[in-house]
Order: sequence, then structure tokens, then C-alpha cells
Amino acid sequence: MAVVASAPGKVLMTGGYLILERPNAGVVLSTNARFYAIVKPLYDEIKSDSWASAWTDVKLTSPQLSRESIYKLSLKNLMLQCVSSSESRNPFVEQAVQYAVAAAHVTFDKDKKDALNKILLQGLHIMILGCNDFYSYRNQIEARGLPLTPEALAALPPFTSISFNAEENGQNCKPEVAKTGLGSSAAMTTAVVAALLHYLGVVDLSSFSKDEGPVDVDMVHIIAQTAHCIAQGKVGSGFDVSSAVYGSHRYVRFSPDILSSAQDAVKEIPLQEVMASILKGKWDHERTKFSLPPLMNLLLGEPGTGGSSTPSMVGAVKRWQKSDPTKAEETWRKLSEANSALEIQLNILSKLAEENWNAYKCVIDICSKQRPEKWIEHATEPSQEVVFKALLGARSTMFEIRNHMRQMGEAAGVPIEPESQTQLLDATMGMEGVLLAGVPGAGGFDAVFAITLGDSGSDVTKAWSSLNVLALLVREDPHGVSLETGDPRTKEITSAVSAVQIE
Repeated sequence: MAVVASAPGKVLMTGGYLILERPNAGVVLSTNARFYAIVKPLYDEIKSDSWASAWTDVKLTSPQLSRESIYKLSLKNLMLQCVSSSESRNPFVEQAVQYAVAAAHVTFDKDKKDALNKILLQGLHIMILGCNDFYSYRNQIEARGLPLTPEALAALPPFTSISFNAEENGQNCKPEVAKTGLGSSAAMTTAVVAALLHYLGVVDLSSFSKDEGPVDVDMVHIIAQTAHCIAQGKVGSGFDVSSAVYGSHRYVRFSPDILSSAQDAVKEIPLQEVMASILKGKWDHERTKFSLPPLMNLLLGEPGTGGSSTPSMVGAVKRWQKSDPTKAEETWRKLSEANSALEIQLNILSKLAEENWNAYKCVIDICSKQRPEKWIEHATEPSQEVVFKALLGARSTMFEIRNHMRQMGEAAGVPIEPESQTQLLDATMGMEGVLLAGVPGAGGFDAVFAITLGDSGSDVTKAWSSLNVLALLVREDPHGVSLETGDPRTKEITSAVSAVQIE
């Protein structure tokens, strides 16, 4: 039986850079763009000579990249050894496999370990598939002479083959897949870990509720964070993996020391010992439920100005912090306060919607058809006025956040909100029905985001198209990791605004 699991991509709405350090928080939205992992036996039955072998076979395929890698997995030290690969290897999937199998060894008793070995001796065939939204198809659309519209994107077949950037990356001299900044590596790692843990019987995700996840999901989170950090060669903030597991929420990072034992794994410490230490460790990340208020929609636009290297930008900001600690601390404090203020305003709006839906909906309907400077003119009664004020308060705070982010970028010498993005965001925030607009996460030249009200999104996408900005099909979906019921390629995308679903 094949096991299929999926995990969503993310948009970090607030908390860029600050989220790297505790106790700063960030608001991360999960999306309907999902990565899928399909795990099934490589062989129909155990080979007659397999019991005498200390190795089993693992096959990794990525149809979108036309890549295939064959590995031997040691049943003793649980390490993978690559036998052949059509292209460069995928360290995120490799680490996901090793740590998921190690977790099974650590948590199982002798009887279950015997059953585990039987499963492993049939080999593992792992296939990964990412929704089109994770990748940039802008060049293909332009090459075909099609307009830069969501409809053009929606016309592409699900899981379309991915083209590579024409230019070589200066650091590793290999062509890179053009991405949209949704956190493909975190979603992919999480999907693989979830599928493997369920396949091996470590967790049972079939009982996973969309609202209340069992303890099993915490296991997925721990293994996915570990595998992702080791694969990328550093302990990051982890917000992207956290949202891939749990969905939209307010996040405060875990203490990096929790993964010190995993970093020691390269020093020949047995993987089982490393995994046991990690599972027993104190994971002190904080997660608070959050999603956009009702009748608000997330839009992403790809400006076509090229992507940005988040690690190099983060490095430049850290160097600035060391060189000018007083100014850096003041900027971070103001930015943290503004981030909190925006979160508070959005929570107020959610509460207002709950307390007086009619007044809330009336205001949203009005604002969706008006430019922001006209909004307050329509406040005719107190129940509506508080909604208008919260909306305008959120907008004011967003301008403040963007201002601090620009100042930080200028001081650190990196384009956190480049001039081209500033012009686009200012134009977007002046459009009818737009509440917020900004550069997500670390900023740069990746896709911009907008929060629109009511049905105004279609007008924004048309306006973006006239500005040479391709509106993506991504929307917020607060749900995290999920067990699916079949191969995602067996069902076509039926709506331009919905993710690929499993039959």
C-alpha cells in the first residue's frame, strides 16, 4: 500500500529577520500550495537473500525535475549511500529518510523492530511532487506569448515539468530551479517525513483532525525540523517547517541548542543515539493559532525581477547588527512593536467579525469597492466605525513595518524592500479593496503579497498584470500536514484558486 502525505508552502507575513532570535514572534500563513510525498514498497516481496544483507534499497524519483536517485540504506547505522543519480542529489529527502527511519528504531520495541526490518527489506520507493505554485513558470508563459494572468497559470497541467534558470548561480555554478519563495524545501521535507513515519508505523496520521492535531504531529515536526536543519547545514528559525506541519500560526522559534546533538552526528555519533537525544529534548518553540480574518484573502504576485538569496541577506543583516548594535537594537525593537501591533489589529478584526457579523461584512463590502482614502467616509454608525478604524490601523502599521524594513536593508546594504518593490507595493496599497501589501519573509525580489478584502482580488490581479506582475494561484489555507488517499496526479486541478486535491 502506498502512503501519500502533503504539506503546505508558507508566507511569512511579519517577523522577517526578527524571527531568527527568541523571543521575537512572526505570523506565518500556510497556503493551498502543497508538496506531496508518495512512499511505497520498491519490491512486491522480500528477496530471498535480503535477510542476510545489511542493506536495503531506496529509490527517489522527482518527475517534475526528471531526476532519479538510487541508494543503499544500511540497516545497521541507518545511513544512505548513493549508488547512482541522474542529477544532483537531494539532501533534504536524504536526511528525511535517515531521521525518519532512526525515529522508528528509537521508538519501537523488539517485535516492532522486526516488523520494521521486514518493511525496509522490501525497499522504499519515494516520489516527490510539488504544486506548480512553488515554481516560476513566468518565462514559459511569456515565451508562448500568453498574458501574465492567473488563467494562464491555471492552464498549465498539474505538476508541470520545471525549467531551470538560464544563468548560473555564482556560488555552486549549477543552474537552479526558479522558485516563488513559498518554502519548497521545508514543505517537501515535511511531506516526506510525514509519509515515511506513517508508512513505517511510527505515527498514525489517519486520525489527524484539521483543527486539533494529535501528539503524532509533534513527532512529525521534530523529525522534519531536524532533517531540514541538517540538510541546509545550519539551524534556521524553523518557521517554514512549523507552518508545513501545523498550518497558519504565530510562531516563536525553538532554542537552537536542541539540535546540537544532530550537528554532532557528522562526528560519527550513531544516528540512533542522536535521534533519542533529540526526541527527549525540550522543544520550546511557541505556537499560537492564527489565520486571516473573514472575507480577507492572500494574494501573491511575481514581479519578474528575479529571486533573492535569503542566506546572504540574513548574513548581511547579522553583520550590521554586530557593527552597529545600538542602532540595530533600536530598529529591531520598533519593528517588533509594529509587528505585534499589526497582529493585534488583525485579531481585533476577527473578534469584530464574530461579535457583529452584519456590521463587519457591510464594512468589508464597502471597502472592497473603494480606495483606502475613501473608507472612513462611509462610517455611519458606531458598530461599523470600529471596523473601519481597525482596518485603517492595520494599514498604518503595515506602512510602519515596511519603513523599518527598508531602513534595516539600507543600513545592512541589502535590498530588503528594493525601490522597484516599493513602487509596486505603494501602487498596490492604493488600489481598491487592498488592506495590506508587503515583501514576505526576508524580502528582496521574490513574490510580493497583498491582503485583499471581499471580491476585490480579481481587480488587483488585473492591475498587477498591467504592471507586468504575474498573480499566482496561491491562497491562504490554514491547514498543515495531511494524510491523503491517493496519487495526486490522478485528479486534475478544477479551479484556478484551489490546490491539487487527492481523489
